[in-house]
Amino acid sequence: MPAPRAANPPVYLRSQRYIAEHVSAALERLDPATVRKAVDVLSRAPQIFVYGAGRSGIIGRAFAMRLVQTGLTAYVIGESVTPIVKKGDAVFIISGQGESYSSIQTANIVRREGASLVVLTSKFSSKLAHTATVLLAVELPDDPDRSRYAPLGTIFEAASLLLTDGLIAEILVAHGETEASMRRRHAIIV
Repeated sequence: MPAPRAANPPVYLRSQRYIAEHVSAALERLDPATVRKAVDVLSRAPQIFVYGAGRSGIIGRAFAMRLVQTGLTAYVIGESVTPIVKKGDAVFIISGQGESYSSIQTANIVRREGASLVVLTSKFSSKLAHTATVLLAVELPDDPDRSRYAPLGTIFEAASLLLTDGLIAEILVAHGETEASMRRRHAIIV
C-alpha cells in the first residue's frame, strides 16, 4: 500500500510527479494517425537506422535494441558495424531541439539516399522537423518549475523513452509478435 502523500513532499517526489504529468500530457497530444504512419514506415523498411546525440542517443540505442527484439533489422548510426543506408530503408532520428548539426547532416544524407525519415523532436519548426517523412513532434510547454524539477531535456527524453516503447507495442501487434518471441531474440549479455 502506498504511503500517504505528505503536505510538502521531498523534491525528488515533486520532480517525479512533475515529469510524469508533463510527459503524459505531451504524449496524449500526439496524433494517433501520425503514430500509426511512423509504425507503418518502420514496419515496411528492410532496415531501420536509429540516431540521436547525447541522451537522445541513449534513448535511441534502447529503441534499436527493442526493434531487433521484435524481429526487425535495426542498427545504431555511428557504430562500426552499421551498414550504409539505402533507398527503402527507414531512419529514426531523436533530437530534442532538432537543430544539432549532426542530426541535420544525418537527415540530409538519409534524404539524398532515398530512405524514409521519422523524426522525433520537441520543435515543430526546427530544421530537422522540416526534413521528416513522418514527424513525431512532442509539444513541451515551458513553465517556471521546469528548470528546477526537470532540467535541460529531461521531459523530452522521458517522453521519447515512453513513446518509443509505445511504438514497440504497436509493432508487436502489427507483426503478431509477443513478449515470448521477443525474449527469444534478447541478446546474451555477460
